[in-house]
Amino acid sequence: MSPVRLRRHNVTFHPESARVIIRPFIPGKPQILANILTRALALSEAEADARLQAILAEFESRHFDIESHLLAHYEKVRSHIAPQAPLSRVRQLLIGALFSGEYALESAALFNPSIVPHPDQSGVPEGGLRFIMSLRATGEGHISSIEFRTGVITSDGTISVEPVSRFVALPEVVPNPTYKKTRFITKLQEMGFVGGPATAVMDLLKDAFTLQELDESMRHVRRDSKPVSRELRRTLECFRWLADSNYEINFSSKLALSERIIFPVSPNETNGIEDARFVRFIDDDGSAMYCATYTAYNGRAILPQFIETQDFLHFRVLTLNGSAVQNKGMALFPRRVNGRYAMLSRQDDENFFIMFSDNLHHWSNPHIILRPSAMWESVKIGNCGSPIETEAGWLVITHGVGPMRKYCIGAVLLDLNDPTKVIGRLRDPLLSPEGNEREGYVPNVVYSCGSMLHGRELILPYAMSDKASSIASISVDELLTALLASGS
Repeated sequence: MSPVRLRRHNVTFHPESARVIIRPFIPGKPQILANILTRALALSEAEADARLQAILAEFESRHFDIESHLLAHYEKVRSHIAPQAPLSRVRQLLIGALFSGEYALESAALFNPSIVPHPDQSGVPEGGLRFIMSLRATGEGHISSIEFRTGVITSDGTISVEPVSRFVALPEVVPNPTYKKTRFITKLQEMGFVGGPATAVMDLLKDAFTLQELDESMRHVRRDSKPVSRELRRTLECFRWLADSNYEINFSSKLALSERIIFPVSPNETNGIEDARFVRFIDDDGSAMYCATYTAYNGRAILPQFIETQDFLHFRVLTLNGSAVQNKGMALFPRRVNGRYAMLSRQDDENFFIMFSDNLHHWSNPHIILRPSAMWESVKIGNCGSPIETEAGWLVITHGVGPMRKYCIGAVLLDLNDPTKVIGRLRDPLLSPEGNEREGYVPNVVYSCGSMLHGRELILPYAMSDKASSIASISVDELLTALLASGS
């Protein structure tokens, strides 16, 4: 067993099925869609109003603004309605309800947490710290999204969590985001789109361009290319896919953090936003940005993505570039190292890698710094979030997979000036699944996506068997002593 004492706090984050959003529920077969519309249009106005009032009485109290969602979903099917006199608002709302359904965001699980200091520390008692925790929420169909919780750690290490609202809200997706031309071209080249139609589209754009300007450039190239070749169609489809994968979202400042949900938006994340690893990044000029890597999943392939925010109200979601942008578990260092950005990763689903870059959004040339060693990590190893800077070195919380697919949490220490050097490594797990922690959607698993320091304590949130989450704390002094004594 680990020589480091660990305190499990009496704080548990359980999934709550009552937290629901409204999603489109539109049949894929045009004939079924047409049949539903025919039945809705056949009702008298009085009948339509009675049906709508019954729906609102049943569902209105479960959402902030149900009518805006129903009208938005009506707009998605409006083109299938034959031209006629304008429909009443009642009829539009009823049709919207016919093509809507509730989705319980966290009905299956609330897990894989990360934790960062809150940007607002006003009103916190001396020696305390307000924090933000991100969690992966999973519902029907195993679709994952990002949720948030907030709480306070007092000077004596007591942890309290703010009450969670039963309401949730999706952000507004910025309709006309801005892109950087150099970054766009780099990603296109990685995907094999060089010269030809790709160059024709990009040559018409400025160094920074909007989605609207991109669409106009693509229309111009399509008009001038007759007949439209298969290569051009494929290129334009890729342009739009890439644009949709880089987006911006805004939340109202009136929403509590627990009410803000980052749900899949782009085509590459239709089946989930997985395992966000948030870190507070401090640049050389002292400016702070909250960054997170996450895994986008579309049901067939995974793609590492990147989130940036300063206030947890406005978020930019970006694709990452470079040959090393693959597999899961990328974790950014909280500052530059020797003038360069640094990132941990797991390129081969087995070993522990590190890489450096002059560009925050471009990663290549990963190097292995750790391989599986002890039995508890003999299948594969990876990180449990971004490294934490200490006076003794970079503290990295790790996960290891061993016999019976059991996940445990460990720790390594990297050299502060040269983090390719491992100067300490626990031989035994720091945290192993025990008792009820072993039971869940994926049994025998403890896992984390990020921890932080509070004084001389390491605050480690962790998931329990892909079902719920809790928090542990560890003496940093004891942990560093054990790591330095262990050797590399």
